[in-house]
Amino acid sequence: MPDGIPAAGQDGKIEAAVRAVLDTLAGDLTATEAALLAELEGLGRTVARAKREIASLRVDDITEAHIPAATDELDAIVGHTAQATNEILDCCEALERVAAKVPAAEAEVLQGAITRIYEACSFQDITGQRIGKVVAALKAIEARVGAVAERFGSAVAAPAASPAAVTAETEGRRLANGPQLPGAGVSQAEIDRLLADFD
Repeated sequence: MPDGIPAAGQDGKIEAAVRAVLDTLAGDLTATEAALLAELEGLGRTVARAKREIASLRVDDITEAHIPAATDELDAIVGHTAQATNEILDCCEALERVAAKVPAAEAEVLQGAITRIYEACSFQDITGQRIGKVVAALKAIEARVGAVAERFGSAVAAPAASPAAVTAETEGRRLANGPQLPGAGVSQAEIDRLLADFD
Protein backbone atom coordinates (compact mmCIF):
# COMPACT_ATOMS: atom_id res chain seq x y z
CA MET A 1 0.00 0.00 0.00
CA PRO A 2 1.53 3.39 -0.95
CA ASP A 3 2.49 5.63 1.96
CA GLY A 4 0.09 8.41 2.78
CA ILE A 5 -3.01 6.75 1.29
CA PRO A 6 -5.51 5.75 4.00
CA ALA A 7 -6.81 2.18 3.83
CA ALA A 8 -10.37 3.33 3.10
CA GLY A 9 -9.10 5.63 0.30
CA GLN A 10 -7.01 2.81 -1.15
CA ASP A 11 -10.04 0.49 -1.24
CA GLY A 12 -12.06 3.24 -2.95
CA LYS A 13 -9.37 3.72 -5.61
CA ILE A 14 -9.22 -0.01 -6.32
CA GLU A 15 -13.00 -0.19 -6.65
CA ALA A 16 -12.99 2.85 -8.94
CA ALA A 17 -10.27 1.29 -11.14
CA VAL A 18 -12.18 -1.99 -11.41
CA ARG A 19 -15.37 -0.12 -12.28
CA ALA A 20 -13.54 1.90 -14.95
CA VAL A 21 -12.16 -1.30 -16.53
CA LEU A 22 -15.64 -2.85 -16.46
CA ASP A 23 -17.13 0.23 -18.11
CA THR A 24 -14.58 0.12 -20.95
CA LEU A 25 -15.16 -3.60 -21.53
CA ALA A 26 -18.95 -3.49 -21.26
CA GLY A 27 -19.56 -4.16 -24.93
CA ASP A 28 -16.74 -6.68 -25.35
CA LEU A 29 -17.66 -9.12 -22.54
CA THR A 30 -19.51 -12.37 -22.98
CA ALA A 31 -22.29 -13.19 -20.53
CA THR A 32 -19.99 -15.64 -18.71
CA GLU A 33 -17.20 -13.06 -18.39
CA ALA A 34 -19.64 -10.41 -17.17
CA ALA A 35 -21.02 -12.82 -14.57
CA LEU A 36 -17.48 -13.70 -13.46
CA LEU A 37 -16.50 -10.04 -13.12
CA ALA A 38 -19.70 -9.34 -11.16
CA GLU A 39 -18.83 -12.22 -8.80
CA LEU A 40 -15.30 -10.82 -8.35
CA GLU A 41 -16.70 -7.38 -7.61
CA GLY A 42 -19.05 -8.91 -5.01
CA LEU A 43 -16.15 -10.87 -3.52
CA GLY A 44 -14.15 -7.65 -3.20
CA ARG A 45 -17.03 -6.04 -1.29
CA THR A 46 -17.27 -9.09 0.98
CA VAL A 47 -13.53 -8.95 1.74
CA ALA A 48 -13.71 -5.21 2.47
CA ARG A 49 -16.68 -5.77 4.79
CA ALA A 50 -14.85 -8.61 6.58
CA LYS A 51 -11.82 -6.35 7.09
CA ARG A 52 -14.04 -3.65 8.62
CA GLU A 53 -15.69 -6.21 10.92
CA ILE A 54 -12.33 -7.56 12.06
CA ALA A 55 -11.14 -4.03 12.81
CA SER A 56 -14.30 -3.32 14.80
CA LEU A 57 -13.62 -6.29 17.10
CA ARG A 58 -11.06 -4.24 19.05
CA VAL A 59 -8.63 -7.15 18.91
CA ASP A 60 -6.19 -5.33 21.19
CA ASP A 61 -8.74 -5.66 24.02
CA ILE A 62 -8.89 -9.41 23.43
CA THR A 63 -5.15 -10.04 23.22
CA GLU A 64 -3.96 -7.46 25.76
CA ALA A 65 -6.75 -7.53 28.36
CA HIS A 66 -9.37 -10.27 28.14
CA ILE A 67 -7.26 -13.37 27.47
CA PRO A 68 -4.46 -12.41 29.91
CA ALA A 69 -7.10 -11.63 32.57
CA ALA A 70 -8.76 -15.01 31.96
CA THR A 71 -5.45 -16.89 32.24
CA ASP A 72 -4.61 -14.96 35.44
CA GLU A 73 -7.97 -15.94 36.92
CA LEU A 74 -7.41 -19.58 35.98
CA ASP A 75 -3.92 -19.50 37.52
CA ALA A 76 -5.50 -18.06 40.69
CA ILE A 77 -8.01 -20.94 40.73
CA VAL A 78 -5.17 -23.47 40.53
CA GLY A 79 -3.34 -21.67 43.35
CA HIS A 80 -6.40 -21.47 45.59
CA THR A 81 -7.39 -25.10 45.06
CA ALA A 82 -3.83 -26.21 45.82
CA GLN A 83 -3.82 -24.14 49.01
CA ALA A 84 -7.23 -25.49 50.08
CA THR A 85 -6.15 -29.06 49.32
CA ASN A 86 -3.02 -28.66 51.44
CA GLU A 87 -5.13 -27.40 54.34
CA ILE A 88 -7.51 -30.34 53.98
CA LEU A 89 -4.57 -32.77 53.97
CA ASP A 90 -3.11 -31.09 57.08
CA CYS A 91 -6.48 -31.54 58.83
CA CYS A 92 -6.54 -35.21 57.79
CA GLU A 93 -3.11 -35.72 59.36
CA ALA A 94 -4.39 -34.14 62.59
CA LEU A 95 -7.43 -36.45 62.50
CA GLU A 96 -5.16 -39.48 62.00
CA ARG A 97 -3.26 -38.51 65.17
CA VAL A 98 -6.59 -38.29 67.04
CA ALA A 99 -7.75 -41.62 65.55
CA ALA A 100 -4.77 -43.32 67.18
CA LYS A 101 -6.03 -42.20 70.60
CA VAL A 102 -9.73 -43.20 70.40
CA PRO A 103 -11.33 -46.63 70.88
CA ALA A 104 -10.93 -49.10 67.98
CA ALA A 105 -14.52 -48.90 66.67
CA GLU A 106 -14.48 -45.09 66.48
CA ALA A 107 -10.92 -45.12 65.09
CA GLU A 108 -12.02 -47.41 62.25
CA VAL A 109 -14.91 -45.08 61.30
CA LEU A 110 -12.60 -42.07 61.56
CA GLN A 111 -9.90 -43.74 59.43
CA GLY A 112 -12.50 -44.66 56.78
CA ALA A 113 -13.64 -41.02 56.57
CA ILE A 114 -10.03 -39.81 56.38
CA THR A 115 -9.28 -42.24 53.53
CA ARG A 116 -12.33 -40.98 51.61
CA ILE A 117 -11.13 -37.38 52.09
CA TYR A 118 -7.66 -38.31 50.77
CA GLU A 119 -9.25 -39.92 47.71
CA ALA A 120 -11.52 -36.91 47.10
CA CYS A 121 -8.51 -34.58 47.20
CA SER A 122 -7.36 -36.02 43.86
CA PHE A 123 -9.77 -33.44 42.35
CA GLN A 124 -7.02 -30.84 42.73
CA ASP A 125 -4.65 -32.64 40.39
CA ILE A 126 -7.39 -33.31 37.83
CA THR A 127 -8.69 -29.72 37.84
CA GLY A 128 -5.12 -28.42 37.56
CA GLN A 129 -4.58 -30.53 34.43
CA ARG A 130 -7.87 -29.45 32.87
CA ILE A 131 -7.27 -25.80 33.63
CA GLY A 132 -3.82 -26.16 32.07
CA LYS A 133 -5.49 -27.37 28.87
CA VAL A 134 -7.88 -24.38 28.91
CA VAL A 135 -4.96 -21.96 29.40
CA ALA A 136 -3.11 -23.58 26.47
CA ALA A 137 -6.25 -23.24 24.29
CA LEU A 138 -6.63 -19.56 25.28
CA LYS A 139 -3.01 -18.89 24.38
CA ALA A 140 -3.48 -20.59 21.00
CA ILE A 141 -6.58 -18.43 20.37
CA GLU A 142 -4.64 -15.34 21.41
CA ALA A 143 -1.85 -16.18 18.93
CA ARG A 144 -4.32 -16.74 16.09
CA VAL A 145 -6.31 -13.59 16.83
CA GLY A 146 -3.04 -11.66 16.99
CA ALA A 147 -1.98 -13.06 13.59
CA VAL A 148 -5.31 -12.10 12.01
CA ALA A 149 -5.14 -8.64 13.55
CA GLU A 150 -1.60 -8.16 12.31
CA ARG A 151 -2.59 -9.27 8.82
CA PHE A 152 -5.66 -7.02 8.59
CA GLY A 153 -4.94 -4.38 11.22
CA SER A 154 -2.72 -2.23 9.02
CA ALA A 155 -5.27 -2.32 6.21
CA VAL A 156 -8.18 -0.98 8.25
CA ALA A 157 -8.18 1.60 11.02
CA ALA A 158 -9.96 0.34 14.13
CA PRO A 159 -12.81 2.59 15.29
CA ALA A 160 -12.05 4.45 18.51
CA ALA A 161 -14.20 3.56 21.47
CA SER A 162 -16.63 6.24 22.51
CA PRO A 163 -15.87 7.97 25.84
CA ALA A 164 -19.17 6.66 27.24
CA ALA A 165 -18.22 3.07 26.39
CA VAL A 166 -14.79 3.45 27.97
CA THR A 167 -16.32 4.97 31.09
CA ALA A 168 -18.91 2.18 31.40
CA GLU A 169 -16.25 -0.47 30.86
CA THR A 170 -13.94 1.10 33.44
CA GLU A 171 -16.80 1.45 35.92
CA GLY A 172 -17.78 -2.19 35.35
CA ARG A 173 -14.25 -3.34 36.15
CA ARG A 174 -14.14 -1.15 39.26
CA LEU A 175 -17.37 -2.64 40.56
CA ALA A 176 -16.47 -6.24 39.63
CA ASN A 177 -18.01 -8.81 41.93
CA GLY A 178 -16.49 -12.02 43.16
CA PRO A 179 -13.02 -12.92 44.33
CA GLN A 180 -10.21 -10.72 43.11
CA LEU A 181 -6.70 -11.68 42.08
CA PRO A 182 -4.08 -11.30 44.82
CA GLY A 183 -3.29 -7.60 45.28
CA ALA A 184 -6.17 -6.47 43.05
CA GLY A 185 -9.01 -6.50 45.58
CA VAL A 186 -10.07 -3.89 48.09
CA SER A 187 -8.04 -4.09 51.29
CA GLN A 188 -9.60 -4.57 54.72
CA ALA A 189 -8.27 -1.13 55.73
CA GLU A 190 -10.19 0.47 52.83
CA ILE A 191 -13.36 -1.36 53.85
CA ASP A 192 -12.93 -0.28 57.49
CA ARG A 193 -12.38 3.33 56.37
CA LEU A 194 -15.55 3.20 54.25
CA LEU A 195 -17.62 1.75 57.11
CA ALA A 196 -16.25 4.36 59.50
CA ASP A 197 -17.66 7.07 57.21
CA PHE A 198 -21.20 5.78 57.94
CA ASP A 199 -20.85 6.43 61.70
